[in-house]
Amino acid sequence: MADVVLVTGASGVLGREVVARLKARGVAVRGLSRRARDGEGWVVADLATGEGVGAAVAGVRAIVHCASDIRHPKNDLPGWRHLLAAARAAGVEHVVNISIVGVDRIPYPYYRIKWQGERLLEESGLGWTNLRATQFPSLLTMAFGALAKLPVMLLPSGTACQPVDQGEVAERLVELALGAPAGRVPDLGGPQVLGARELAEDWLRATGRRKRVVEVRLPGKAAAAYRAGEHTTPNADGVRTWAQYLAAGQTPAPVR
Repeated sequence: MADVVLVTGASGVLGREVVARLKARGVAVRGLSRRARDGEGWVVADLATGEGVGAAVAGVRAIVHCASDIRHPKNDLPGWRHLLAAARAAGVEHVVNISIVGVDRIPYPYYRIKWQGERLLEESGLGWTNLRATQFPSLLTMAFGALAKLPVMLLPSGTACQPVDQGEVAERLVELALGAPAGRVPDLGGPQVLGARELAEDWLRATGRRKRVVEVRLPGKAAAAYRAGEHTTPNADGVRTWAQYLAAGQTPAPVR
């Protein structure tokens, strides 16, 4: 079989980093998107409906699954089933999945769906690898941008995050995709665990904003799990810090 790697969600924050790093290594890459894209190497398919998925995986050795519909997360599970069925039919050797640290410990609906996806992969009969990572800096900046639109910036009290650069996560996914199926691999976390207030105040300074920050204790089991740090990991293998990310103008790590 040709050494082709398919990347789902290839136009997203993480997917495009994976594509760039695969190409930098001289790997033949096929990017999956729901819409037609300019340039070579793109295939159009809809994971939620299954349309075009069989053709997208034909002749592929490995898949890096980065696609996720955070606005309509219930679409993720039909997407998984269509992708795995097509992969089995096409004889795909290896499916690499990106997941989130804490999906099995935090009762947040999106996390529960991600966890179900992990189990579908494990039970698929395919060669598989599953990597869980902590939060991307780009996700935090997006959240802070939304929160800063309010008169007061409200943050969950007693909650910390462990931002890991999406470029470093992409690099790890590429290494895994080019290797043998490894099952559940060690989590990948950023180099620092920082409180929500510190993260927000750093972001405000870096973006030249002035905003009062107020911490609020959120109710519920999911909020309690976040306060307990269930979304962080002792595997702090990431290198790029939050401060470095902000100092670089909020750009991902360069392709090596």
